[in-house]
Amino acid sequence: MTVNSRTALFIDGPNFHATARALGFEVDYRRLLAEFDKGCKLVRALYYTTIFDDQEYSSVRPLVDWLDYNGYAVVTKAAKEYVDASGRRRTKNRPGVELAVDVLQLAGHLDDVVLFSGDGDFRPLVAAIQRRGVRVSVVSTISTAPPMIADELRRQADLFIDLIDLKASIERVPQSAAIRP
Repeated sequence: MTVNSRTALFIDGPNFHATARALGFEVDYRRLLAEFDKGCKLVRALYYTTIFDDQEYSSVRPLVDWLDYNGYAVVTKAAKEYVDASGRRRTKNRPGVELAVDVLQLAGHLDDVVLFSGDGDFRPLVAAIQRRGVRVSVVSTISTAPPMIADELRRQADLFIDLIDLKASIERVPQSAAIRP
């Protein structure tokens, strides 16, 4: 990413959250936006997640509301639950298709895309937008065992950014620690 490059952030919420959690920290989304805004011309930051409509309270709802009011475009998809063959409750309807469609629609207006996901299903998307001349950075990690990023996605990206390298810049600081001298 260069100073004047038109850049958009595409965050696969469930995947990104799991990656940060595996690395042992919580993301401060205000700091995340500031970190990427200083290095380029940030056109848009989009956050994709699944919401359970039938639940009275969802742990992701406060985050979604905060993001929506603080510089992010939030795309939600209703989760669908089902019981698998072994009788366990499962969820489906991850927001990958919506993310892919948005990347393809915006690619003509961007120089750089930053994808926050390690999901190997995004490799064909990355290749498609690279063919349009858009540079793609992927943020995930290889610092866990096993790595949170699919090898084929990491190899396809123009730049791989290990989330552990961003930790100091984007980690959520507890309020009590923030007010200490």
